[in-house]
Amino acid sequence: MYDHEKSDPAIVAVKPTNKAGQPAAELVEPRAGAEGNVSQQSTGRAQYRGTVSQALARIRQAARQRKKEKFTALFHHVSIDHLAEAFSELKENAAAGVDGLTCRDYEQHLERNLEDLHARVHRGAYRALPSRRVYIPKPDGRQRPIAVAALEDKIVQRATAAVLSAIYEEDFLGFSYGFRPGRSTHDAMDALIVGITSTKVNWILDADIRSFFDTVSQEWLIKFVEHRVGDRRIIRLIQKWLKAGVLEDGIVTVSDKGTGQGSVISPLLANLYLHYAFDLWAERWRRREAAGNMIIVRYADDLIVGFEHETDARRFLDEMRKRLQEFALSLHSEKTRLIEFGRFAVENRKRRGLGKPETFTFLGFTFICGKTRRGKFQIKRKSRRDRMQAKLQAIKQELRRSMHQPIPQQGRWLQQVVTGYFNYHAVPTNSSTLTAFLFHVTNLWRRTLRQRSQKDWTTWERIKRLADDWLPKPRILHPWPASRFAVRHPRWEPYARIGPVRICAGGAR
Repeated sequence: MYDHEKSDPAIVAVKPTNKAGQPAAELVEPRAGAEGNVSQQSTGRAQYRGTVSQALARIRQAARQRKKEKFTALFHHVSIDHLAEAFSELKENAAAGVDGLTCRDYEQHLERNLEDLHARVHRGAYRALPSRRVYIPKPDGRQRPIAVAALEDKIVQRATAAVLSAIYEEDFLGFSYGFRPGRSTHDAMDALIVGITSTKVNWILDADIRSFFDTVSQEWLIKFVEHRVGDRRIIRLIQKWLKAGVLEDGIVTVSDKGTGQGSVISPLLANLYLHYAFDLWAERWRRREAAGNMIIVRYADDLIVGFEHETDARRFLDEMRKRLQEFALSLHSEKTRLIEFGRFAVENRKRRGLGKPETFTFLGFTFICGKTRRGKFQIKRKSRRDRMQAKLQAIKQELRRSMHQPIPQQGRWLQQVVTGYFNYHAVPTNSSTLTAFLFHVTNLWRRTLRQRSQKDWTTWERIKRLADDWLPKPRILHPWPASRFAVRHPRWEPYARIGPVRICAGGAR
Protein backbone atom coordinates (compact mmCIF):
# COMPACT_ATOMS: atom_id res chain seq x y z
CA MET A 1 0.00 0.00 0.00
CA TYR A 2 1.33 3.40 -0.93
CA ASP A 3 1.98 5.96 1.82
CA HIS A 4 -0.31 8.59 0.35
CA GLU A 5 -3.18 6.08 0.32
CA LYS A 6 -3.25 5.42 4.05
CA SER A 7 -5.61 8.32 4.72
CA ASP A 8 -7.95 7.49 1.85
CA PRO A 9 -10.62 4.94 2.83
CA ALA A 10 -11.64 4.45 -0.80
CA ILE A 11 -8.39 2.77 -1.80
CA VAL A 12 -7.08 1.35 1.43
CA ALA A 13 -6.38 -2.36 1.64
CA VAL A 14 -5.95 -3.04 -2.06
CA LYS A 15 -4.14 -6.22 -3.02
CA PRO A 16 -3.39 -8.07 -6.27
CA THR A 17 -5.98 -10.42 -7.68
CA ASN A 18 -5.42 -14.06 -8.46
CA LYS A 19 -5.38 -14.76 -12.18
CA ALA A 20 -6.57 -11.27 -12.99
CA GLY A 21 -7.73 -10.69 -16.55
CA GLN A 22 -5.88 -8.49 -19.00
CA PRO A 23 -6.62 -4.76 -18.96
CA ALA A 24 -9.15 -3.47 -21.44
CA ALA A 25 -7.58 -3.10 -24.84
CA GLU A 26 -9.92 -0.36 -26.01
CA LEU A 27 -10.28 3.13 -24.67
CA VAL A 28 -13.85 4.07 -23.88
CA GLU A 29 -15.63 7.33 -24.38
CA PRO A 30 -15.65 9.95 -21.61
CA ARG A 31 -18.37 9.13 -19.12
CA ALA A 32 -20.34 11.45 -16.93
CA GLY A 33 -21.87 10.33 -13.66
CA ALA A 34 -25.44 9.10 -13.86
CA GLU A 35 -27.91 11.80 -13.01
CA GLY A 36 -30.68 11.00 -10.58
CA ASN A 37 -34.34 11.59 -11.35
CA VAL A 38 -35.62 15.03 -10.41
CA SER A 39 -37.75 14.53 -7.32
CA GLN A 40 -39.53 16.45 -4.59
CA GLN A 41 -37.22 15.12 -1.89
CA SER A 42 -35.19 17.73 -0.02
CA THR A 43 -33.76 15.60 2.76
CA GLY A 44 -30.25 16.99 2.75
CA ARG A 45 -29.69 15.84 -0.80
CA ALA A 46 -27.23 18.60 -1.64
CA GLN A 47 -25.17 17.71 1.43
CA TYR A 48 -24.74 13.98 0.85
CA ARG A 49 -24.43 14.07 -2.95
CA GLY A 50 -21.01 15.72 -2.76
CA THR A 51 -19.77 13.17 -0.24
CA VAL A 52 -20.95 10.25 -2.33
CA SER A 53 -19.50 11.57 -5.60
CA GLN A 54 -16.11 12.25 -4.00
CA ALA A 55 -15.94 8.73 -2.59
CA LEU A 56 -16.86 7.17 -5.94
CA ALA A 57 -14.30 9.36 -7.71
CA ARG A 58 -11.56 8.00 -5.43
CA ILE A 59 -12.66 4.43 -6.17
CA ARG A 60 -12.61 5.11 -9.91
CA GLN A 61 -9.14 6.59 -9.70
CA ALA A 62 -7.81 3.59 -7.80
CA ALA A 63 -9.47 1.17 -10.24
CA ARG A 64 -8.01 3.07 -13.19
CA GLN A 65 -4.48 3.11 -11.83
CA ARG A 66 -4.31 -0.53 -10.68
CA LYS A 67 -6.31 -2.76 -12.99
CA LYS A 68 -4.94 -6.04 -11.64
CA GLU A 69 -5.70 -5.42 -7.99
CA LYS A 70 -8.79 -6.14 -5.94
CA PHE A 71 -10.59 -3.97 -3.40
CA THR A 72 -10.83 -5.44 0.08
CA ALA A 73 -12.51 -2.50 1.86
CA LEU A 74 -15.63 -1.30 0.06
CA PHE A 75 -18.46 -2.03 2.47
CA HIS A 76 -18.15 1.26 4.36
CA HIS A 77 -19.16 3.06 1.16
CA VAL A 78 -22.68 1.67 1.59
CA SER A 79 -23.26 4.60 3.95
CA ILE A 80 -26.38 6.48 5.02
CA ASP A 81 -25.52 9.24 2.55
CA HIS A 82 -25.12 6.69 -0.22
CA LEU A 83 -28.41 4.98 0.68
CA ALA A 84 -30.15 8.37 0.69
CA GLU A 85 -28.71 9.14 -2.74
CA ALA A 86 -29.89 5.74 -3.99
CA PHE A 87 -33.41 6.36 -2.65
CA SER A 88 -33.58 9.76 -4.35
CA GLU A 89 -32.84 8.11 -7.70
CA LEU A 90 -35.76 5.69 -7.46
CA LYS A 91 -38.88 6.55 -9.41
CA GLU A 92 -41.69 7.71 -7.15
CA ASN A 93 -44.25 5.58 -8.98
CA ALA A 94 -42.07 2.46 -9.19
CA ALA A 95 -43.91 -0.84 -8.71
CA ALA A 96 -43.88 -2.19 -5.16
CA GLY A 97 -42.31 -5.51 -4.28
CA VAL A 98 -43.61 -8.30 -2.07
CA ASP A 99 -43.66 -5.96 0.94
CA GLY A 100 -46.08 -3.58 -0.78
CA LEU A 101 -43.96 -0.63 0.35
CA THR A 102 -43.89 2.41 -1.94
CA CYS A 103 -41.47 5.34 -2.11
CA ARG A 104 -44.08 7.72 -0.72
CA ASP A 105 -44.70 5.45 2.27
CA TYR A 106 -40.98 5.13 2.96
CA GLU A 107 -40.39 8.86 2.60
CA GLN A 108 -42.75 9.69 5.44
CA HIS A 109 -39.97 8.82 7.92
CA LEU A 110 -37.05 8.72 5.51
CA GLU A 111 -34.22 9.64 7.85
CA ARG A 112 -35.26 7.12 10.49
CA ASN A 113 -35.89 4.41 7.90
CA LEU A 114 -32.49 4.87 6.25
CA GLU A 115 -30.69 4.86 9.60
CA ASP A 116 -32.42 1.59 10.50
CA LEU A 117 -31.65 0.08 7.09
CA HIS A 118 -28.00 1.14 7.34
CA ALA A 119 -27.70 -0.40 10.80
CA ARG A 120 -29.20 -3.70 9.66
CA VAL A 121 -26.97 -3.86 6.59
CA HIS A 122 -23.78 -3.26 8.55
CA ARG A 123 -24.49 -5.60 11.45
CA GLY A 124 -25.55 -8.39 9.11
CA ALA A 125 -29.24 -8.35 10.05
CA TYR A 126 -30.42 -7.21 6.61
CA ARG A 127 -32.33 -9.91 4.76
CA ALA A 128 -33.22 -9.72 1.08
CA LEU A 129 -36.86 -10.43 0.27
CA PRO A 130 -37.99 -12.52 -2.72
CA SER A 131 -38.71 -10.55 -5.87
CA ARG A 132 -42.26 -10.39 -7.15
CA ARG A 133 -42.65 -11.98 -10.57
CA VAL A 134 -44.62 -10.03 -13.16
CA TYR A 135 -44.89 -10.47 -16.91
CA ILE A 136 -44.87 -7.87 -19.64
CA PRO A 137 -45.89 -8.66 -23.23
CA LYS A 138 -43.23 -8.94 -25.93
CA PRO A 139 -43.82 -7.87 -29.55
CA ASP A 140 -43.85 -11.51 -30.67
CA GLY A 141 -46.76 -12.31 -28.35
CA ARG A 142 -44.71 -14.03 -25.67
CA GLN A 143 -44.35 -12.82 -22.08
CA ARG A 144 -41.13 -11.42 -20.60
CA PRO A 145 -40.66 -12.28 -16.90
CA ILE A 146 -39.62 -9.32 -14.74
CA ALA A 147 -38.50 -9.47 -11.11
CA VAL A 148 -39.76 -6.58 -8.95
CA ALA A 149 -37.61 -6.26 -5.83
CA ALA A 150 -38.78 -4.90 -2.48
CA LEU A 151 -38.13 -1.21 -1.88
CA GLU A 152 -35.29 -1.59 0.62
CA ASP A 153 -33.65 -4.17 -1.64
CA LYS A 154 -33.78 -1.63 -4.47
CA ILE A 155 -32.12 1.00 -2.27
CA VAL A 156 -29.27 -1.25 -1.12
CA GLN A 157 -28.80 -2.69 -4.61
CA ARG A 158 -28.57 0.76 -6.18
CA ALA A 159 -26.05 1.94 -3.58
CA THR A 160 -23.95 -1.19 -4.03
CA ALA A 161 -24.20 -1.05 -7.82
CA ALA A 162 -22.86 2.52 -7.79
CA VAL A 163 -19.81 1.39 -5.82
CA LEU A 164 -19.17 -1.57 -8.09
CA SER A 165 -19.74 0.51 -11.24
CA ALA A 166 -16.99 2.89 -10.14
CA ILE A 167 -14.62 -0.07 -10.38
CA TYR A 168 -15.90 -1.95 -13.40
CA GLU A 169 -16.52 1.10 -15.58
CA GLU A 170 -12.74 1.35 -15.72
CA ASP A 171 -12.50 -2.28 -16.87
CA PHE A 172 -15.39 -2.65 -19.34
CA LEU A 173 -14.39 -2.49 -22.99
CA GLY A 174 -15.37 0.16 -25.50
CA PHE A 175 -17.79 -1.99 -27.49
CA SER A 176 -19.97 -2.69 -24.43
CA TYR A 177 -22.87 -0.20 -24.34
CA GLY A 178 -25.78 -1.67 -22.40
CA PHE A 179 -26.94 0.02 -19.20
CA ARG A 180 -23.75 1.99 -18.67
CA PRO A 181 -23.56 5.64 -17.57
CA GLY A 182 -23.09 8.07 -20.44
CA ARG A 183 -23.97 5.43 -23.02
CA SER A 184 -27.23 4.79 -24.80
CA THR A 185 -28.82 2.57 -27.41
CA HIS A 186 -28.23 5.30 -29.99
CA ASP A 187 -24.53 5.40 -29.14
CA ALA A 188 -24.39 1.64 -29.80
CA MET A 189 -26.16 2.03 -33.15
CA ASP A 190 -23.89 4.92 -34.12
CA ALA A 191 -20.83 2.80 -33.39
CA LEU A 192 -22.25 -0.10 -35.40
CA ILE A 193 -23.10 2.00 -38.45
CA VAL A 194 -19.77 3.82 -38.41
CA GLY A 195 -17.95 0.52 -38.01
CA ILE A 196 -19.69 -1.06 -41.00
CA THR A 197 -19.35 1.97 -43.28
CA SER A 198 -15.75 2.89 -42.41
CA THR A 199 -14.20 -0.61 -42.42
CA LYS A 200 -14.30 -3.54 -44.82
CA VAL A 201 -17.24 -5.34 -43.24
CA ASN A 202 -18.94 -7.85 -45.56
CA TRP A 203 -20.56 -10.25 -43.08
CA ILE A 204 -22.69 -9.63 -40.00
CA LEU A 205 -23.15 -12.11 -37.16
CA ASP A 206 -26.41 -11.33 -35.38
CA ALA A 207 -26.04 -13.41 -32.21
CA ASP A 208 -28.78 -14.02 -29.64
CA ILE A 209 -27.98 -15.62 -26.28
CA ARG A 210 -30.79 -17.93 -25.23
CA SER A 211 -32.59 -16.75 -22.05
CA PHE A 212 -29.46 -15.00 -20.82
CA PHE A 213 -30.81 -13.49 -17.59
CA ASP A 214 -32.38 -16.83 -16.60
CA THR A 215 -29.36 -19.04 -17.35
CA VAL A 216 -26.44 -17.06 -15.88
CA SER A 217 -24.42 -19.29 -13.58
CA GLN A 218 -24.40 -17.71 -10.13
CA GLU A 219 -21.27 -19.65 -9.25
CA TRP A 220 -19.37 -18.18 -12.19
CA LEU A 221 -20.83 -14.75 -11.48
CA ILE A 222 -19.41 -14.70 -7.95
CA LYS A 223 -16.03 -15.83 -9.28
CA PHE A 224 -16.06 -12.96 -11.75
CA VAL A 225 -16.93 -10.44 -9.03
CA GLU A 226 -14.06 -11.74 -6.93
CA HIS A 227 -11.58 -10.77 -9.65
CA ARG A 228 -11.82 -7.20 -8.43
CA VAL A 229 -13.74 -7.33 -5.13
CA GLY A 230 -12.13 -8.91 -2.09
CA ASP A 231 -14.56 -7.51 0.47
CA ARG A 232 -16.52 -10.55 1.63
CA ARG A 233 -19.35 -8.37 2.95
CA ILE A 234 -20.06 -7.07 -0.56
CA ILE A 235 -19.90 -10.62 -1.90
CA ARG A 236 -22.39 -11.78 0.74
CA LEU A 237 -24.78 -8.97 -0.20
CA ILE A 238 -24.77 -10.10 -3.83
CA GLN A 239 -25.28 -13.71 -2.76
CA LYS A 240 -28.27 -12.68 -0.65
CA TRP A 241 -29.95 -11.10 -3.67
CA LEU A 242 -29.18 -14.07 -5.90
CA LYS A 243 -30.56 -16.54 -3.33
CA ALA A 244 -33.63 -14.50 -2.33
CA GLY A 245 -35.70 -16.23 -4.99
CA VAL A 246 -38.84 -15.17 -6.86
CA LEU A 247 -42.41 -15.15 -5.56
CA GLU A 248 -45.04 -16.30 -8.07
CA ASP A 249 -48.53 -17.59 -7.30
CA GLY A 250 -47.70 -17.66 -3.60
CA ILE A 251 -44.66 -19.92 -4.07
CA VAL A 252 -41.05 -18.79 -3.62
CA THR A 253 -38.67 -20.39 -6.10
CA VAL A 254 -34.91 -20.31 -5.49
CA SER A 255 -32.46 -21.26 -8.23
CA ASP A 256 -28.70 -21.42 -8.67
CA LYS A 257 -29.12 -19.79 -12.09
CA GLY A 258 -30.22 -16.36 -13.24
CA THR A 259 -29.92 -12.77 -12.01
CA GLY A 260 -33.56 -11.70 -11.85
CA GLN A 261 -34.15 -9.54 -14.91
CA GLY A 262 -35.63 -6.24 -13.81
CA SER A 263 -33.79 -5.88 -10.51
CA VAL A 264 -31.66 -2.79 -9.95
CA ILE A 265 -28.31 -4.57 -9.83
CA SER A 266 -29.08 -7.10 -12.58
CA PRO A 267 -27.79 -4.97 -15.54
CA LEU A 268 -24.43 -4.44 -13.85
CA LEU A 269 -24.08 -8.14 -13.02
CA ALA A 270 -25.04 -9.04 -16.60
CA ASN A 271 -22.37 -6.72 -18.01
CA LEU A 272 -19.86 -8.10 -15.54
CA TYR A 273 -20.67 -11.69 -16.54
CA LEU A 274 -20.39 -11.04 -20.27
CA HIS A 275 -17.25 -8.94 -19.78
CA TYR A 276 -15.39 -12.02 -18.60
CA ALA A 277 -17.35 -14.67 -20.53
CA PHE A 278 -17.37 -12.89 -23.90
CA ASP A 279 -15.83 -9.40 -24.18
CA LEU A 280 -12.26 -10.14 -23.14
CA TRP A 281 -12.23 -13.33 -25.23
CA ALA A 282 -13.74 -11.59 -28.29
CA GLU A 283 -11.27 -8.72 -28.12
CA ARG A 284 -8.37 -11.16 -27.86
CA TRP A 285 -9.77 -13.16 -30.80
CA ARG A 286 -10.01 -9.99 -32.88
CA ARG A 287 -6.37 -9.12 -32.20
CA ARG A 288 -4.87 -12.61 -32.54
CA GLU A 289 -7.12 -14.73 -34.77
CA ALA A 290 -8.97 -12.52 -37.25
CA ALA A 291 -7.37 -12.39 -40.70
CA GLY A 292 -9.34 -9.30 -41.74
CA ASN A 293 -11.23 -6.39 -40.23
CA MET A 294 -13.66 -7.12 -37.42
CA ILE A 295 -16.03 -4.95 -35.39
CA ILE A 296 -17.98 -5.74 -32.22
CA VAL A 297 -20.95 -3.99 -30.62
CA ARG A 298 -22.69 -5.39 -27.56
CA TYR A 299 -25.72 -3.94 -25.81
CA ALA A 300 -26.37 -6.14 -22.76
CA ASP A 301 -27.00 -9.60 -24.27
CA ASP A 302 -27.58 -8.31 -27.83
CA LEU A 303 -24.47 -9.01 -29.92
CA ILE A 304 -23.56 -7.78 -33.40
CA VAL A 305 -20.17 -8.76 -34.84
CA GLY A 306 -18.98 -7.68 -38.29
CA PHE A 307 -16.29 -9.41 -40.39
CA GLU A 308 -14.40 -8.76 -43.56
CA HIS A 309 -14.02 -12.46 -44.39
CA GLU A 310 -16.64 -15.20 -44.23
CA THR A 311 -14.02 -17.68 -42.99
CA ASP A 312 -13.34 -15.45 -39.97
CA ALA A 313 -17.05 -15.19 -39.27
CA ARG A 314 -17.64 -18.94 -39.33
CA ARG A 315 -14.57 -19.70 -37.21
CA PHE A 316 -15.60 -17.06 -34.69
CA LEU A 317 -19.17 -18.41 -34.50
CA ASP A 318 -17.98 -21.97 -33.87
CA GLU A 319 -15.51 -20.91 -31.20
CA MET A 320 -18.03 -18.52 -29.65
CA ARG A 321 -20.47 -21.39 -29.11
CA LYS A 322 -17.78 -23.34 -27.28
CA ARG A 323 -16.75 -20.31 -25.26
CA LEU A 324 -20.28 -19.57 -24.07
CA GLN A 325 -20.89 -23.22 -23.19
CA GLU A 326 -17.98 -23.05 -20.75
CA PHE A 327 -19.98 -20.45 -18.81
CA ALA A 328 -23.42 -22.13 -18.96
CA LEU A 329 -24.64 -20.02 -21.89
CA SER A 330 -25.84 -20.98 -25.35
CA LEU A 331 -26.85 -19.28 -28.59
CA HIS A 332 -30.44 -19.32 -29.80
CA SER A 333 -30.22 -21.43 -32.95
CA GLU A 334 -33.19 -19.75 -34.68
CA LYS A 335 -32.28 -16.16 -33.81
CA THR A 336 -28.54 -16.36 -34.42
CA ARG A 337 -27.75 -15.63 -38.09
CA LEU A 338 -24.72 -15.00 -40.25
CA ILE A 339 -25.66 -12.80 -43.21
CA GLU A 340 -23.88 -11.03 -46.03
CA PHE A 341 -24.09 -7.32 -45.32
CA GLY A 342 -22.00 -4.27 -46.16
CA ARG A 343 -20.99 -1.90 -48.91
CA PHE A 344 -20.07 -4.70 -51.33
CA ALA A 345 -22.88 -7.09 -50.39
CA VAL A 346 -25.18 -6.01 -53.24
CA GLU A 347 -22.53 -6.47 -55.95
CA ASN A 348 -21.20 -9.72 -54.48
CA ARG A 349 -24.64 -11.31 -54.27
CA LYS A 350 -25.64 -10.04 -57.71
CA ARG A 351 -22.48 -11.57 -59.18
CA ARG A 352 -23.45 -14.92 -57.67
CA GLY A 353 -27.02 -14.68 -58.92
CA LEU A 354 -28.53 -14.05 -55.48
CA GLY A 355 -31.10 -11.51 -54.37
CA LYS A 356 -30.79 -8.42 -52.23
CA PRO A 357 -28.73 -8.60 -49.01
CA GLU A 358 -30.62 -9.78 -45.97
CA THR A 359 -31.47 -7.40 -43.15
CA PHE A 360 -30.93 -7.72 -39.42
CA THR A 361 -32.53 -6.14 -36.37
CA PHE A 362 -30.84 -4.42 -33.47
CA LEU A 363 -32.29 -2.34 -30.62
CA GLY A 364 -35.72 -1.92 -32.19
CA PHE A 365 -34.58 -1.13 -35.75
CA THR A 366 -34.17 -3.09 -38.97
CA PHE A 367 -30.82 -2.40 -40.67
CA ILE A 368 -30.90 -2.36 -44.47
CA CYS A 369 -28.23 -2.07 -47.16
CA GLY A 370 -29.25 1.00 -49.14
CA LYS A 371 -27.92 3.88 -51.19
CA THR A 372 -27.99 7.65 -51.02
CA ARG A 373 -29.54 9.77 -53.75
CA ARG A 374 -26.08 10.00 -55.27
CA GLY A 375 -25.71 6.24 -55.38
CA LYS A 376 -23.30 5.81 -52.46
CA PHE A 377 -23.64 2.99 -49.95
CA GLN A 378 -25.77 3.87 -46.96
CA ILE A 379 -27.14 1.84 -44.06
CA LYS A 380 -30.81 2.60 -43.62
CA ARG A 381 -32.73 2.09 -40.41
CA LYS A 382 -36.43 1.41 -40.18
CA SER A 383 -38.39 0.87 -36.99
CA ARG A 384 -39.21 -2.79 -36.55
CA ARG A 385 -42.66 -3.45 -37.95
CA ASP A 386 -43.69 -5.80 -35.15
CA ARG A 387 -42.62 -3.31 -32.49
CA MET A 388 -44.63 -0.52 -34.09
CA GLN A 389 -47.69 -2.75 -34.41
CA ALA A 390 -47.41 -3.74 -30.75
CA LYS A 391 -47.21 -0.07 -29.77
CA LEU A 392 -50.25 0.81 -31.86
CA GLN A 393 -52.19 -2.07 -30.32
CA ALA A 394 -51.35 -0.79 -26.82
CA ILE A 395 -52.51 2.70 -27.82
CA LYS A 396 -55.74 1.25 -29.19
CA GLN A 397 -56.48 -0.56 -25.94
CA GLU A 398 -55.79 2.52 -23.83
CA LEU A 399 -57.98 4.70 -26.07
CA ARG A 400 -60.82 2.24 -25.58
CA ARG A 401 -60.45 2.47 -21.81
CA SER A 402 -60.41 6.27 -21.92
CA MET A 403 -63.03 6.57 -24.65
CA HIS A 404 -65.32 8.94 -22.74
CA GLN A 405 -62.65 11.21 -21.35
CA PRO A 406 -62.61 14.83 -22.58
CA ILE A 407 -60.78 15.33 -25.86
CA PRO A 408 -58.10 17.60 -24.28
CA GLN A 409 -57.28 14.86 -21.78
CA GLN A 410 -56.98 12.28 -24.56
CA GLY A 411 -54.90 14.73 -26.61
CA ARG A 412 -52.42 15.35 -23.79
CA TRP A 413 -51.96 11.62 -23.26
CA LEU A 414 -51.48 10.92 -26.97
CA GLN A 415 -49.06 13.82 -27.18
CA GLN A 416 -46.86 12.20 -24.51
CA VAL A 417 -47.01 8.80 -26.20
CA VAL A 418 -46.20 10.06 -29.70
CA THR A 419 -43.46 12.35 -28.42
CA GLY A 420 -41.86 9.45 -26.58
CA TYR A 421 -42.00 7.27 -29.69
CA PHE A 422 -40.48 9.99 -31.84
CA ASN A 423 -37.72 10.70 -29.31
CA TYR A 424 -36.38 7.20 -29.84
CA HIS A 425 -37.32 6.40 -33.43
CA ALA A 426 -36.73 9.77 -35.13
CA VAL A 427 -33.40 8.76 -36.67
CA PRO A 428 -32.17 9.57 -40.18
CA THR A 429 -33.70 7.41 -42.97
CA ASN A 430 -36.73 6.58 -40.77
CA SER A 431 -39.02 9.49 -41.66
CA SER A 432 -41.54 7.33 -43.54
CA THR A 433 -42.08 5.20 -40.44
CA LEU A 434 -42.69 8.29 -38.31
CA THR A 435 -45.27 9.55 -40.79
CA ALA A 436 -46.99 6.16 -40.89
CA PHE A 437 -47.02 5.94 -37.09
CA LEU A 438 -48.63 9.37 -36.75
CA PHE A 439 -51.22 8.47 -39.40
CA HIS A 440 -52.20 5.25 -37.58
CA VAL A 441 -52.41 7.02 -34.21
CA THR A 442 -54.62 9.73 -35.72
CA ASN A 443 -56.86 7.09 -37.29
CA LEU A 444 -57.15 5.19 -34.01
CA TRP A 445 -58.17 8.42 -32.30
CA ARG A 446 -60.78 9.11 -34.97
CA ARG A 447 -62.28 5.62 -34.67
CA THR A 448 -62.38 5.93 -30.89
CA LEU A 449 -64.22 9.24 -31.03
CA ARG A 450 -66.73 7.83 -33.52
CA GLN A 451 -67.52 4.97 -31.15
CA ARG A 452 -68.46 7.30 -28.31
CA SER A 453 -71.88 7.91 -29.78
CA GLN A 454 -74.00 6.69 -32.64
CA LYS A 455 -74.40 10.31 -33.70
CA ASP A 456 -70.68 11.08 -33.66
CA TRP A 457 -69.43 11.33 -37.22
CA THR A 458 -65.92 12.62 -36.69
CA THR A 459 -64.56 13.47 -40.13
CA TRP A 460 -60.98 13.41 -41.31
CA GLU A 461 -61.00 17.19 -41.45
CA ARG A 462 -61.88 17.43 -37.77
CA ILE A 463 -59.44 14.74 -36.61
CA LYS A 464 -56.67 16.34 -38.65
CA ARG A 465 -57.31 19.64 -36.86
CA LEU A 466 -57.17 17.83 -33.50
CA ALA A 467 -53.96 16.08 -34.52
CA ASP A 468 -52.43 19.39 -35.58
CA ASP A 469 -53.36 20.89 -32.21
CA TRP A 470 -52.16 18.06 -29.98
CA LEU A 471 -49.75 15.70 -31.75
CA PRO A 472 -46.13 16.51 -32.67
CA LYS A 473 -45.07 16.62 -36.30
CA PRO A 474 -42.84 13.80 -37.59
CA ARG A 475 -39.31 15.11 -37.96
CA ILE A 476 -35.82 13.70 -37.55
CA LEU A 477 -34.46 14.46 -34.08
CA HIS A 478 -31.17 12.53 -34.08
CA PRO A 479 -28.01 13.50 -35.97
CA TRP A 480 -26.41 11.28 -38.56
CA PRO A 481 -24.45 8.46 -36.85
CA ALA A 482 -21.05 9.61 -38.12
CA SER A 483 -21.62 13.14 -36.81
CA ARG A 484 -22.48 12.11 -33.27
CA PHE A 485 -19.83 9.39 -33.23
CA ALA A 486 -17.17 11.95 -34.23
CA VAL A 487 -18.14 14.09 -31.24
CA ARG A 488 -18.03 11.12 -28.87
CA HIS A 489 -14.73 9.86 -30.29
CA PRO A 490 -12.61 12.81 -31.49
CA ARG A 491 -9.84 11.81 -33.86
CA TRP A 492 -7.48 14.43 -32.48
CA GLU A 493 -6.67 15.04 -28.83
CA PRO A 494 -3.99 17.77 -28.64
CA TYR A 495 -4.01 17.85 -24.86
CA ALA A 496 -2.85 14.23 -24.85
CA ARG A 497 -0.17 14.93 -27.47
CA ILE A 498 -1.29 12.09 -29.68
CA GLY A 499 -2.00 12.05 -33.36
CA PRO A 500 -5.04 10.74 -35.18
CA VAL A 501 -6.28 7.49 -33.67
CA ARG A 502 -7.87 4.51 -35.41
CA ILE A 503 -11.64 4.56 -35.08
CA CYS A 504 -13.52 1.31 -34.68
CA ALA A 505 -16.95 0.31 -33.44
CA GLY A 506 -16.95 0.80 -29.71
CA GLY A 507 -14.52 3.70 -29.54
CA ALA A 508 -11.01 4.81 -30.23
CA ARG A 509 -8.13 2.43 -29.90
